[in-house]
Amino acid sequence: MVVITLQRQKCIGCNYCVELAPEQFQMSKKDGKSVLLNAIDKKGFHTLKSPDHSILAPAEAAAAACPVKIIKVKDI
Repeated sequence: MVVITLQRQKCIGCNYCVELAPEQFQMSKKDGKSVLLNAIDKKGFHTLKSPDHSILAPAEAAAAACPVKIIKVKDI
């Protein structure tokens, strides 16, 4: 199970996550911040749980590239 968490309020809109993991992230046209697709929002933490391990490498690349370090990825 791959778990991706995004603290969306702290996003600065740099677009790195979308470039590196376009299947998981896109930029909002409303506020220019990143959106974690198919995620559940709980108190500002947007979380996606997926059994698909093919998303792990792109998500880890997006987390590593994020300049404000608001993306966390776990493989459980």
